[in-house]
Amino acid sequence: MEGVIALSIPIVSVVVTAVVIITIIYFNYRKQQLLIEKGFSAEEIKEMFKTEKDRFILLKIGIISIFFGLGLGFGLMLEDWMHKTYYVPLLIFVGTGIGFILANYYGRKLNDRKVEAEN
Repeated sequence: MEGVIALSIPIVSVVVTAVVIITIIYFNYRKQQLLIEKGFSAEEIKEMFKTEKDRFILLKIGIISIFFGLGLGFGLMLEDWMHKTYYVPLLIFVGTGIGFILANYYGRKLNDRKVEAEN
């Protein structure tokens, strides 16, 4: 029984990933078809789908990763010292949450500086 479960995990994960990708592609295609049917021109459609790229995305990912690692490390240290298993998930979630908050705050601050420099 364990062999069947071990074999089905990668198969199910590949199938679910494929279904998600196909669904995203289908709905994007369907949205474009609806816009064409409504009578929008190619330039208007391009302008609608144009998104501003976040220049500081790698910085944000780095901040979140650092706090995730710190939460994991401190959680494992506390687990060794206190012999309680709930410190690891607790500090992982708390550390990652703090990382998200700081990354958002710092990213907004840098975007504001960029806008002020452009003006």
